[in-house]
Amino acid sequence: MMAACSTSVSLTSATPPPPPQAHCLSSHALHKNTLFSSTIGFARPQCHRCCGVTSSRIENSHALIDDDIHALLQILPHDLRHNLLDDSNRHDLMEVILDVGRPPQACYFGDLGRRRLRTTEVSEEELEYAQNAIGELGGDNRAGIVGTLHRISAIRNRKGKVIGLTCRVGRPHRENMDMVKDLLEYGKSILFLGRQASIASRPVRPGAGKTTVMRGISRVLSDEHLKRVVIVDTSNEIGGDGDIPHPAIGGARRLQVSEPCMQHKVMIEAVENHMPEVIVVDEIGTEAEVRACCTIAQRGVMLIGSAHGKRIEDIGGLETVVLGDQEARTRNCKKSVTERRADPTFPFLIEMRERHNWVVHRSDKSVDALLQGKKPLVEVRRRDEQFNVVMERWKTDD
Repeated sequence: MMAACSTSVSLTSATPPPPPQAHCLSSHALHKNTLFSSTIGFARPQCHRCCGVTSSRIENSHALIDDDIHALLQILPHDLRHNLLDDSNRHDLMEVILDVGRPPQACYFGDLGRRRLRTTEVSEEELEYAQNAIGELGGDNRAGIVGTLHRISAIRNRKGKVIGLTCRVGRPHRENMDMVKDLLEYGKSILFLGRQASIASRPVRPGAGKTTVMRGISRVLSDEHLKRVVIVDTSNEIGGDGDIPHPAIGGARRLQVSEPCMQHKVMIEAVENHMPEVIVVDEIGTEAEVRACCTIAQRGVMLIGSAHGKRIEDIGGLETVVLGDQEARTRNCKKSVTERRADPTFPFLIEMRERHNWVVHRSDKSVDALLQGKKPLVEVRRRDEQFNVVMERWKTDD
């Protein structure tokens, strides 16, 4: 029979919570098929208003955060700036879209969707003003605002002229760290899948918080676990724009990447030159970057990474083998089977299906189960209506 237990840990105490017990995410709990449910609660700080427009209060995340929203608003046309400053949903603002010849739009997290900021169209002069305010765009058509986590991405026409800007709000949220903090105690590498990425081909919409949580992990591992953390920051999304990293990454060091195609070389450079215990890298996508991850893992360095993918094959490390007659009879399977080539580079894999709905896999066990035509046993982590974290172990992934 399946057992269940519930525990509660308060994050408001001055004493840090104890490390996870040995049964947490262990094969022992998996074999026993035991379901554990935990709730982690934390107090809401009292909200107060700052002078001017220097910050936005993230009430729904129960965190008091200065998101430098004013720095992003400064690049927008004057009327849009005041429109957003008077917006009661400003703390849920995800991005502002400026396309020449179309009305500007604001996009929000959750069910707020998007809305037009005015009925008149964006002019070429307004777009040029915003572009001049942010400076030169990189080879990936992205730019940042120095000292902030905001990101501006450009759309160009066939002649290379900028005809649209996506102005993404970057916030140093800390609310999602309690969704993953216990896994950091193991010192094992973690891969986050988000935005059209999943182990079972489920789409994940933008804004799932992948980069945000990697930023928080960098801070926790460097400041609380006292690890030597190096971030390979290809688009300056994790550490923000400028030569001085944003305080949100704590004491972690940051290596900037001149061109996206150089990311894999900077990853190896980080290991060879700076002796990190942890390397954090966003958007692992090319074969060269995958090989770099394998090399780093073989040197005993913990990896925190993210990737996009739609099929289980995208995880990599699979091969087809031919079994002998006796082995095929023992396994009750065909002689030609697909297996893992080796132990996974990332022992933990987290699907960020929604911003507050994650699925945690033990990579080796989940891949093996899927290859055998079975549904893997996973751990579901989500927030309830009171914004507490609820963890359910082990559930059949559906």
